[in-house]
Amino acid sequence: MPGLVRLGVDFGGSKIALAVVDDAGERLGQAVLPVTPTDSAQQHFDRAVARAHRLLAEVAPDRLLAAVGACTFGIPRVDRIDLAPNIAGWEQLAFGRRLQLAFPDARIMMATDVKAAAAYEAEHGALVGHDPGLYLNLGTGLAAAIVTHGVVLTGRHGAAGEIGYNLRHIGDGKDEVRLEEVVSGKALAAAGAALPGGVASLLDRATDDPRAARLRSAFLDELAYHLVNLAIAVDPARVVVGGGMVRSWDQLRPALESALADAVPFPPEVVPAAHPYDAPLRGALVMAASAVAPSTDRRPAYTEGAPA
Repeated sequence: MPGLVRLGVDFGGSKIALAVVDDAGERLGQAVLPVTPTDSAQQHFDRAVARAHRLLAEVAPDRLLAAVGACTFGIPRVDRIDLAPNIAGWEQLAFGRRLQLAFPDARIMMATDVKAAAAYEAEHGALVGHDPGLYLNLGTGLAAAIVTHGVVLTGRHGAAGEIGYNLRHIGDGKDEVRLEEVVSGKALAAAGAALPGGVASLLDRATDDPRAARLRSAFLDELAYHLVNLAIAVDPARVVVGGGMVRSWDQLRPALESALADAVPFPPEVVPAAHPYDAPLRGALVMAASAVAPSTDRRPAYTEGAPA
């Protein structure tokens, strides 16, 4: 009798990553789709579902899909996605309901991408044995996750760690510029759009271009400021950094280490994630496994919920 398989999907701000694993957790296949900026939210979602079905047909044509773990920027719910402004219409998407319709015979698990990544790093990566821990995501957007006793703090509404909404100045209100709009991969790309090399010019060529140096300095100063305040509040044993911007780790590390050492009473070490670029997808696959595991083995603490 053919075995069961599980599907993981990471709906990111710049790409959609998918993978299928067997009962033992071995990857049978994977795929990556670039985000098309002109796509609507529904088109974005439908492209991912269509590719997932093709992937399942390619690598597991005779196997039953037992569970789907899906993570996304924003906070996924059955009937919407909160705090997800990066793709127009994404917040109105009935995420959980549409996943269940797309995969009607599978159990569905959902989580915020950064929380899924932090949970994976806490169980299998750079946060193992470091309690409490902070996971900082520097990708298209900006967010953090707090891990204590191996569990990711979700908060009352699932919004713990959404530092992209931090105030930048005294007196700022909800109509002011959010931190994520100036400190994120998307913000850095916009700032560097006029420079040769774009983001790479800002992070890796600042020594040769005074304009890039000023932009990089402002970016790192503000990022470090908010990381320091978060570290003071949590008192973590370690800060782990993931996301696409870790590709420029040599440019990020000195500023973050220096700021933490200068301003935090008990400075934590700061290191790149063990899986900086695909921890959300790995976390989604773990969620899918938990959906079909015995109830005593499930870890729903970092899951926002699934359709009934």
